[in-house]
Amino acid sequence: MASTGEETVQTVLVTGAGGRTGKIVFEKLKKQPGKFVARGLVRTEEASLGGDGVFVGDITKPESLTPAFEGIDALVIVTSAVPKMKPDFDPSKGGRPEFYFAEGGSPEEVDWNGQKAQIDAAKAAGAKHIVLVASMGGQNVNHPLNSLGNGKILIWKRKAEQYLADSGIPYTIIRAGGLNDKEGGIRELVIGKDDELLSTTTKSLPRADVAELCVQALIIREAQNKAFDVASRNEGEGTPTTDFVSLFGDVTSRF
Repeated sequence: MASTGEETVQTVLVTGAGGRTGKIVFEKLKKQPGKFVARGLVRTEEASLGGDGVFVGDITKPESLTPAFEGIDALVIVTSAVPKMKPDFDPSKGGRPEFYFAEGGSPEEVDWNGQKAQIDAAKAAGAKHIVLVASMGGQNVNHPLNSLGNGKILIWKRKAEQYLADSGIPYTIIRAGGLNDKEGGIRELVIGKDDELLSTTTKSLPRADVAELCVQALIIREAQNKAFDVASRNEGEGTPTTDFVSLFGDVTSRF
């Protein structure tokens, strides 16, 4: 970590920075140069973020990660396997669409081996904190998401979460509900554990709010070595969350 007067500046790498949520995290960090030196990892040159600090690497190929990870203080993992709909689905014929994962992009490869490679690379680089964006639903092996492409995505994600918790590196695991593209910062965030929010009407939230949680977790010590589920109330219900010290302080679960 570099120091500028009273402020400590963290070099933070955001992986999956070309994705919709990762890009917001990266942009939020870039807007706070007094606190962060932002780096973004994208899989291809085409996933351009603009500006400095962007690295190209493939998390399923650990040897490609070294330049991006060198000298980082913290890591924010926002990578995830993405199921694709089979192109021959015809909704007019009824039935349900079928999904598949591209070659090299299965949950086992991305959400397990890829996340493990990132955690190992961060540890080798001497990182002092890892923030992982995960998903609710990991306690239910029969969750519908696991059947997409027969990828068992939540099972592999949960395995990577456990690997992180056992790594010895301070961590924050943010198990987000369903993500949407609504405006952030205007809703009350609701914290839970053990998938309890999935049995309520509060089980989704804006990507921008997840991104803000990632940034706040890098700053607030109370966020370390904790794991929690998170969703948001509807706009206009409750009070928009601004006190993140209290929010993280209220989390009691380590996994």
